[in-house]
Amino acid sequence: MQKLNRKTIQGIESYPEKVLQFGEGNFLRAFVDWQIDVMNKANLFNGSIVVVQPRGYEKVERLNAQDGLYTLYLQGMKDGKPVKEHTLIQSINRGINLYSDYEKYLELAQNSELRFVFSNTTEAGIAYQETDRLEDRPQKSFPGKLTAFLYHRFQAFNRDNSKGLIIIPCELIEKNGEKLKEIILQYAAAWNLGAEFVQWINDANTFCNSLVDRIVPGFPVDTITEMTEELGYQDDFVVASEQFYNFVIEGPQWIKEEFPTHLAGLDTMFVDDLTPYRTRKVRILNGAHTAMTPVSYLYGLETVAEAVEHPVIGSFIKELIFDEIIPTLDLPAEELASFANDVLDRFRNPYIKHFLMSISLNSISKYTTRDLPSLLEYMNRKKELPGKLVFSLAALIAFYKGKRGAEDINLSDDEDILELFKAQWGTFDGSIESLREIVCAVLGYEKNWGMDLNSVQGLADAVTNYLHEIETKGMKQAARAVLKEKTAR
Repeated sequence: MQKLNRKTIQGIESYPEKVLQFGEGNFLRAFVDWQIDVMNKANLFNGSIVVVQPRGYEKVERLNAQDGLYTLYLQGMKDGKPVKEHTLIQSINRGINLYSDYEKYLELAQNSELRFVFSNTTEAGIAYQETDRLEDRPQKSFPGKLTAFLYHRFQAFNRDNSKGLIIIPCELIEKNGEKLKEIILQYAAAWNLGAEFVQWINDANTFCNSLVDRIVPGFPVDTITEMTEELGYQDDFVVASEQFYNFVIEGPQWIKEEFPTHLAGLDTMFVDDLTPYRTRKVRILNGAHTAMTPVSYLYGLETVAEAVEHPVIGSFIKELIFDEIIPTLDLPAEELASFANDVLDRFRNPYIKHFLMSISLNSISKYTTRDLPSLLEYMNRKKELPGKLVFSLAALIAFYKGKRGAEDINLSDDEDILELFKAQWGTFDGSIESLREIVCAVLGYEKNWGMDLNSVQGLADAVTNYLHEIETKGMKQAARAVLKEKTAR
């Protein structure tokens, strides 16, 4: 079997190097690099990517052995049907080993056609490293590496403002572009790079905040043999992802002229404020994940797909999203409904086995950030409690009992949370009064919630009643009952 490279595959286009990318991992290759490939194939971007590895160098060397080529499998729901397709991504031109070829990195800074920087160095990657120095080859931190690169470019082009870059980090932290810029300016001060460089950073470069959304399981270990047979070549960098993707970039509209995703029909938006889109994702996608997990698992289900396809739990999830979460959000109703339907399609993706237990990690703090804001805003707007969000909170307390029937649940959370629930469930004597004491203790744990939830009118009573239903009748009967409440109102 031939190895994938530009000698074994004919007709591979070459493009000018317009993008510096920090990160060689699955996500960027299935997200940003794929979008650039789509634009190149539509003759809209005419640019390639140079990749550097934030830590180490071995993957970049292996990627170079394939001349930057790799195959992307898109697997998931498309137009309401499960679709599996693949495409050869040709947008990466080369990788640079910063430990052996640092001079090539500095030469790239002198490339007048370079225009963009993308990164995905994990949430911990955008951080200041005190020990970094300008003369290091390379610096340890990603922002340190980028600062050195920008300073070399600043010098090479004699402070020319037209040679600034558009910098779009994709790390999953809020205000990622602003945070990266802050740290670069911190290095500029620590390294005494001068006021003119600081002014060039501010005036010539555009730092964008971004929000990325695509599930990328990565290298398809389970199916790589059949994929290799199908492809007819050996590809060590095959990556699998879902069909869905969404890229929201907070930045000036003129960037679209240079990064014309809209002309390629890509779901990439340039907005003045991405906060509503972040809230939409956290509340609908992540919020539904967290709310469904204890209900679905205690019902006897194992995966997200099983849950959303289940006649009872599927209805619970859909009503939770459309009746209780969406009414608390401020984007246009059609846009929210479209996103929610996409989320449900993503949940039922037959190509991704997403286990409920794998998303149960730190569920209490997740409920605080993902679901509690919807619950409180629903009360604020509707003047009543949202039944399914409250029921999911009761189910969460039941889940943290650590039992599904006779089976132990392997709880994973902060030690203080686990101790709280262990102590409370240890006092349970089977009575509703005992359940109320557990509920009040949990709702009163301000360290987690940021407030005493016992102060929310009617919440303790409602959670106690739901918890009593779960404990006495079981999750199957309790979940069916909460669905009927909608009709009874």
